Amino acid sequence: MKYGTYIFDLDGTLLNTLEDLKNSTNYAMKQMGYPTHSKDEVRRFVGNGIAMLIKRAVPKGTDEADESKALEIFKSHYIVHLNDNTAPYPGIIDMLKELKSKGCKTGVVTNKNEDAAKKLIERYFGTLFDCVVGHRDGLASKPDPAALGIAMRELNAEKSSTIFIGDSDVDVMTAHNADLKCIGVLWGFRDEETLKSVGAEYIVSCAKDILSI
Repeated sequence: MKYGTYIFDLDGTLLNTLEDLKNSTNYAMKQMGYPTHSKDEVRRFVGNGIAMLIKRAVPKGTDEADESKALEIFKSHYIVHLNDNTAPYPGIIDMLKELKSKGCKTGVVTNKNEDAAKKLIERYFGTLFDCVVGHRDGLASKPDPAALGIAMRELNAEKSSTIFIGDSDVDVMTAHNADLKCIGVLWGFRDEETLKSVGAEYIVSCAKDILSI
C-alpha cells in the first residue's frame, strides 16, 4: 500500500452522527426559546466544532452570553444522547480491519470534544484506532493542523506515508495545512463539488475504495 498511516475525521467520515447532533441542537434551541432546524440545515452547520455549530444555529444577533448558554445546554444533552442514532457508515469497520491486518497505523482527528470522541470510538470501533485527538482547551480547531500534528507524533508517522480522510472542505484544508494529501468521502456532510473545489486529491464513494489508494 502507498500509505502506512491513515488518519480519519470522525463525524460524517467514520460515524453518521447527524441525527443525534440535530436532536441535541434542537433541544438547546427549544430550551432557549429559539427556532429549531431541519437535518439539512444542521448538516450545513457542522464541520467546525460544536461551538461553531451552535453559533450557526442560534438566531442572528444572539448575544455571547446566550450563545454560551445554548452551547452548554447542547453539551449536557449530547453527552447523554450521542449514541441514540449514531452508527458507523457501511463498510467502515471492514475497511479498518483490513488496514490493521496490513500493519497500517490508524488515528482520528476531530473537532468534537475529545472525551465524547473517545467514548464513540471505544463503543463503535474498539481497538481499531491507535490514537484519538479531539478538541482540547487551548488547541486550535481544524483547519488548523495542530491536532493532526499531535496525532502524527503519537503515531510516529512520516508525512510522506500519511494521508488524511474526511468528508468536508475543512478536512481537505486541514490536510493541506499539514502538507498531507486528502481522501474526500462522499457519504458524509459535504458534496463532491465542495471537496473538489478545495483540492481533494482523491474522492471515494465507498469505504473499500480507500484500500486501493
